[in-house]
Amino acid sequence: MMKGNVPSKKKVLIPVREPLRKYLSLHNRATKLPIQYRDLLRYDTSIPLVDQVGHDTLWETVFFSESDREYVNEAMKFIYALLKTDGDVEVLQHLTVARIDFCTFGNTKPFRIRIINRLNDNYDHFYVKKADASRIYGLELEDLLSPNRVMFLVDGDTMVEEHVAGIPGDDFMKHHLVDTPFNQIRIAKEFIKFNERCFVRLLGDMRSYNYIVGITPDIEGSQFRLRAIDFDQQSYEGRKSFYLPQYFKENNPVIFLGMKHMRPETVTQYQLEERSLIAARVKTSAEQFSGLMEVMVRDELSTEEKIGQLKEDLGYHHKNRSFEKCKTMGAIVLTNIQLLLQKDFKQSILIGE
Repeated sequence: MMKGNVPSKKKVLIPVREPLRKYLSLHNRATKLPIQYRDLLRYDTSIPLVDQVGHDTLWETVFFSESDREYVNEAMKFIYALLKTDGDVEVLQHLTVARIDFCTFGNTKPFRIRIINRLNDNYDHFYVKKADASRIYGLELEDLLSPNRVMFLVDGDTMVEEHVAGIPGDDFMKHHLVDTPFNQIRIAKEFIKFNERCFVRLLGDMRSYNYIVGITPDIEGSQFRLRAIDFDQQSYEGRKSFYLPQYFKENNPVIFLGMKHMRPETVTQYQLEERSLIAARVKTSAEQFSGLMEVMVRDELSTEEKIGQLKEDLGYHHKNRSFEKCKTMGAIVLTNIQLLLQKDFKQSILIGE
């Protein structure tokens, strides 16, 4: 395990250029929103948001002026309907905006909206963020290549995302790793598969607080799934290790579980299983995946220095010179997917055949 594996410096927002906007429109990711991110910045006051035991969450609850409050609340309810019911306005009469929180750190500085259904007092959340091309590519690759579906919408410089329910990875490691050996094996297995998914599509910075763990009770024990919630570091950094969650010290507790319970051949088996599943998902969504890669390969997502470093690192890792011709991060992502899937399955990835 490495002692440190952090971003070289804070990543700048990558603009959403016209080819990506056309892709989003084609695949129903673009829509007209009733309010923009910049409008939410015009809040009047804010107070720190603390958790149930009084600790500062680093979020602030914001309050709008009397003249803006009704407009903002109605817009938030409509956006929630767009995300959850394809814009069916009949649900709006049962919804209430309970709270709007603002995160002052992070690249997209999101607003988190808490919605309550008055019929059953159930609550849900969604997010309003600055649009960032890296994050959009990350979300699309998650939707296409992982077992998880992702709902988000983009309008100009604003994007909205549904909330992903689960236990934050750092909290999970603190409170849920002391379990039966059977469940510990399942946790370690899922981390291996998650590690593989991140590396195949080059999603970086998966420290424990950037993913959640979903727990599903099963006939015997529980099933676990790790799911990324931060996509800002999609194929931006130059170091190969940045795309392997196993190298972040924050993930050491679950790494130690794997070392305790699994032999190397078992780890390899789970890696091959996940690659096989990714290959199947690519085939299922071949046309959309090809369209996304065509746009991503031509986009400017990082610096020449980082592109050069990652080409060198991955070329050495794969013992393959295919990366030498890559000029963009998108080209590196595509080449990495091709090589990782061909390496063990001797098959084409449907691109460039």
